Amino acid sequence: MITRYGYDNFAALFGGGLAVMVFSFFFIHPIFMPLAMILGGWLCFFACWFFRNPKRTVPQEALSNDALVVAPADGKVVQIISLNEPRLIQGKAKRVSIFLSPLDVHVNRVPANGEIVFSEYKPGKFLVAMDHRASEENEQTIIGLKNSKGALLFKQMTGALARRIVNEAKEGERYTAGQEFGMMKFGSRMDVVVPESAEILVKEGQRVVGGETLLCRLAEK
Repeated sequence: MITRYGYDNFAALFGGGLAVMVFSFFFIHPIFMPLAMILGGWLCFFACWFFRNPKRTVPQEALSNDALVVAPADGKVVQIISLNEPRLIQGKAKRVSIFLSPLDVHVNRVPANGEIVFSEYKPGKFLVAMDHRASEENEQTIIGLKNSKGALLFKQMTGALARRIVNEAKEGERYTAGQEFGMMKFGSRMDVVVPESAEILVKEGQRVVGGETLLCRLAEK
C-alpha cells in the first residue's frame, strides 16, 4: 500500500520512471537503451519502496495502557540521553532519538494514547539527521501529548535530504498508540521525550518498528 501522505511525490517519481523507459524505447540509441531502462525502472522501484505503508499490528497492551509508548517510526535508536524539558514535562526528562534512513518506512505514528495539547512547526537547519545537534537545531515539528499517566513530546525532524514534513496531528484531538499522523520525506529523525521516571525499553543501536516496538513505559502516578 502507498501512503496517502506521499501520493504527489509517488506519482512524480513513478511517472518520471515510466516516462524515462518509454522515451528510451522510442528515442534512445540501442546501445544506451539498457541504461535508460534501468534508470527508469529504478525510479519506479524507489517510488514504491519509499512511499510504502505496510500494515502494522499495535500491541494490545499499548492500546489499553496509557503508560506504554511505542516507536513513532521505523529506524535505528541512535541516542538515549537525559535532559531538561521546560515546556510540557517541566523538569528532568529522557530523550530517545530514532534515525530513519531513506530505506526505512517513513510513515509516522503517534507513540501513545492521549490528547494532543500542542502541535507546532519550528524552522531550522538541515544538518545530517545522524548528527545529534539535529534534535535542537534542525527544522522540525514539536508535538505534545497528555494522557492519564503523564505527558510526552515527540518530534519530526528533517535531515540533509528530508526537506518536507507532513503533520496532521491537531491540538485538542485524541489519538491511540500507533495511529498514523504524518510522514517525513527522505532521510530524517524522530525524537520521543518522556519524564525521567519513565522506563526505557530499548537500547542504543537497536532497530525499532513504528507502531509495534515498545519504546518505554511511563511511571505510574
